[in-house]
Amino acid sequence: MQRKYIQWLLPVVLFAVNLPVHAQCAMCRAALESNDQGVQPEAVNDGIVYLMAFPYLLVGIVGFIVYRMRQKSIAKKEAQ
Repeated sequence: MQRKYIQWLLPVVLFAVNLPVHAQCAMCRAALESNDQGVQPEAVNDGIVYLMAFPYLLVGIVGFIVYRMRQKSIAKKEAQ
């Protein structure tokens, strides 16, 4: 019982703790700190979201394909 409680509590605590992080790539920092008004911060944020979406999309597609293959395999076993 205690182990199950710890397994549930640990992820909750890890997500609840919010530590400030100042990580940024050098190119993004240079583009945002320049005074020539060439790059808007919103454009940089949109680019980050755009680049972040594709890995999640690929993982989702691969997961769906694996799910469909498993369902077909289970259906084939039940038919025999």
